[in-house]
Amino acid sequence: MIAEGVPGGKQDPRAALEGTRPGRQMSAYLQHLAVERGMALNTIAAYRRDLARYATFLQARGVGSAEAVDGRTLTDFAQALRDGSDGGSPLSARSAARCVVAVRGLHRFWALEGTTPDNPAVDLHPPAAGQRLPKAISVAEVTAILESVPTETEAGQRDRALLEFLYSTGARISEAVGLDVDDLHLERPEDGPAVVRLFGKGSKERIVPLGSYAANALDSYLVRGRPVLAAKGVGTAALFLNVRGGRLSRQSAWTVLKAAAERAGIDKPVSPHTLRHSFATHLLEGGADVRVVQELLGHASVTTTQVYTRVTAETLREVYAAAHPRALA
Repeated sequence: MIAEGVPGGKQDPRAALEGTRPGRQMSAYLQHLAVERGMALNTIAAYRRDLARYATFLQARGVGSAEAVDGRTLTDFAQALRDGSDGGSPLSARSAARCVVAVRGLHRFWALEGTTPDNPAVDLHPPAAGQRLPKAISVAEVTAILESVPTETEAGQRDRALLEFLYSTGARISEAVGLDVDDLHLERPEDGPAVVRLFGKGSKERIVPLGSYAANALDSYLVRGRPVLAAKGVGTAALFLNVRGGRLSRQSAWTVLKAAAERAGIDKPVSPHTLRHSFATHLLEGGADVRVVQELLGHASVTTTQVYTRVTAETLREVYAAAHPRALA
C-alpha cells in the first residue's frame, strides 16, 4: 500500500504508525474511530494515511511521545502540508484541511483519554479551502448515458439497472455496490411503492424511494440477469454481481459508467459521483426542498446540501444573461 502524501511516498501507513511511540499512540485513536465511532473503512484508511505523515513528521523533529507535541510543532506541520517542506507531496487546501482535522481529532482524543495533560491543537485551524461546485450534467446527457446501455446480455441488464439506480437514488457508489437483494423493496400492489434501504457514512441507514425507470430496470435484472450471473458463483446476497457471480466492485461500476458515457458521446469527465451531483441538482431545479434532498443524499448537515443551491443559482444566472435583452450592457 502506498502512503499518499507520506514523505518519500513509499512507506506503508501501518508501518509508519507502528515504528514510533507517537505512531503507536495514534493507532489507539484509529481503533476508537473504527469501533466506538463506527466510521467507514474508507474514512479510517484516509485518517491512517494522514496520521502516518504526521507520525513521520514528529519522528523527523525528534518528538518522541504525544506529550512532547507543542503548538509550534503543530503549526509547522500544517505549513509542511502545503509546501512539502517535510519531504511529502504538497497538498491542496482541501486535502491539507482534511489532514489537519485528523490531527485535531487525535489530540482531542489524547487529551480526553489522559494520554496528554492538555490539547495543544485547540488553536490549530485547517486552511480555508475554496468551495468547489459539484459538476452536474444535464438531464439530456443523463438520459443519453442511461439509454446507451445495451441490455441483450445479463451483464448489460445489470449495467442498466445499476446506472438507473444511481441516478434514481443519488446513492454513493460504495452504497450501491454494498447492497444486498434484501435491501431492495420493489413495488407490489399489496406492498406499496418501490424503496431501497441504503447504508451511508458511519453505517447510517436511510430509506430512499425508487423511480419507475429504476424499479423496472432492477426488476428485469433480478428476473433475467442476476440468476444467470449468480449461477457462476458460490452464492452471495449481493444485488449487483460481476461476471463471476461475486459482488461487483466500485472500480468495475466506475468502468460501466465510463463505457456508457463514451457510447453516449459525452466528452466531459463523468464518474459515479457525477450522477449523485446531477440527482441533487435536478431535484432542486424541479422545486424540491433542500431538506428533502438532504435526507435523500444522507447528509448529516443541510449545509453540505446547500452547495447544490449555488449550482442551480449559477445556471439561472447563465440563462438570464443569455436570454434577457437588458442583462448585459
